Amino acid sequence: MHSWIDGQPATALNLQNRGLAYGDGLFETIAVRAGRPSLLAQHLDRLALGCQRLAIEADVSLVRNEIIAYASQLGEGVAKLILTRGDSQRGYAPVVGAAPRRILQGSPLPAYPKENAELGVSLFDCQTRLAEQPLLAGLKHLNRLEQVLARSEWQGGEYAEGLMRDMRGRLIEGVYSNLFLVRDGELLTADLSRCGVAGVMRAALLEQAATLGIAVRVRDLELADLELADEVFLCNSVYGVWPVRTFSALKLDWPPGPLTRKLQAVARTLLET
Repeated sequence: MHSWIDGQPATALNLQNRGLAYGDGLFETIAVRAGRPSLLAQHLDRLALGCQRLAIEADVSLVRNEIIAYASQLGEGVAKLILTRGDSQRGYAPVVGAAPRRILQGSPLPAYPKENAELGVSLFDCQTRLAEQPLLAGLKHLNRLEQVLARSEWQGGEYAEGLMRDMRGRLIEGVYSNLFLVRDGELLTADLSRCGVAGVMRAALLEQAATLGIAVRVRDLELADLELADEVFLCNSVYGVWPVRTFSALKLDWPPGPLTRKLQAVARTLLET
């Protein structure tokens, strides 16, 4: 499918775009099924927060309408929205009044192996660490070099994801997903106030857990928490929930547990509605 720029089919972008020059912008990766964007409200909420935090004056309602129209034409696949501050001359200082640029690209849904969801995945222990920057923490900003470096650490199909930690060794997230642990029936996930991406599926599952009466704690997680966990799983807004079976740094095995299966079903429903 053709890419759109500012709501119109296009194949070229101004080379002075600040997203290209400085990573000055945000993005959202949205699953599309039957012509409908999944978890759109959550994606737009995070986008609005990012625009506020970065002082990008974007019309989120206009973005919403464009995503819906684009998804209708895409039918099935993944719609990637890139929102940049706009175009400017050389230099870090943003141009006052620059118009944000809205880029939409479509691709097929990834063909992940069925066993990832059914049997669970093996998690690689990434050595690339996430730097702390509270101003950017939680946002899906365009600066993804930490993830690029982390993903380059393993090759082949043995590992479906990699676990990333911060500079102090605290567990934060997967390279492209969020991490949950289950211990004694309680759901644990990392505090993302210093670094990491606050995924929309993570937000949706936390909301659903509260509705279902599942105890939840958002706090710092250490390697020892993995050793004590009864269940471990990953989530994102494209594949939903994957149980974690093994972690390369620990000789442990976590069978997919009942709470993981329950939230996996919840995630599946969220992506299909």
